[in-house]
Amino acid sequence: MAERRFIVIEGPIGVGKTSLARRLAADIDGELLLEEAQANPFLERFYLDPRGAALPTQLFFLFQRMRQIEQLHQPDMFNTTRIADFMVEKDRLFAGINLDRHELSLYDQVCESLAVEPPVPDLVVYLQAPVDTLLFRIARRGLACEQAINRRYLERLTESYARFFHDYDAAPLLIVNAATIDPVHNDAHFALLRDEIDRVRSGRHFFNPVAAALA
Repeated sequence: MAERRFIVIEGPIGVGKTSLARRLAADIDGELLLEEAQANPFLERFYLDPRGAALPTQLFFLFQRMRQIEQLHQPDMFNTTRIADFMVEKDRLFAGINLDRHELSLYDQVCESLAVEPPVPDLVVYLQAPVDTLLFRIARRGLACEQAINRRYLERLTESYARFFHDYDAAPLLIVNAATIDPVHNDAHFALLRDEIDRVRSGRHFFNPVAAALA
């Protein structure tokens, strides 16, 4: 994995991307770059009142991403692999779900004026799981601001992620069935996923960890 400078772990809320990013970064002694969604002061209000708080929530994330992009573009004197639990492009995906037509037009104008140019990852790991699994994991981790998230919102979000990655070809892509895998607490699962990450060099790949473990 030494030749990879930038790896992204992505997926919908509750799928486990941050936990996996943390473990992978620790395993390879990489630099961790987290989304830090809880830093958004509008987020809890958005989950309670999506229409009323959608625009400030999305604009906060957009400006936060600009700061993170600057960090990603900084030279790495130690030649360290960076592991992120988000893609900058995800913000437009969320904006498309949460904003009305006029708000989205304003969002796009702001984004265009900022000239957002995120670096292309060397690998994207996209974690998938059913909505029931996401709801269970959200409830289990117990973050107060997330407890108002409803099923319909997660359904729309997972559908948007699926559409986005159906056409994604900017970087090598590993699509992982994360419904029955626990790479954070299960060493065998992590080892299987780590081996698969090491193997992917180009194109699109699908990985069912449980099926692989039983083969």
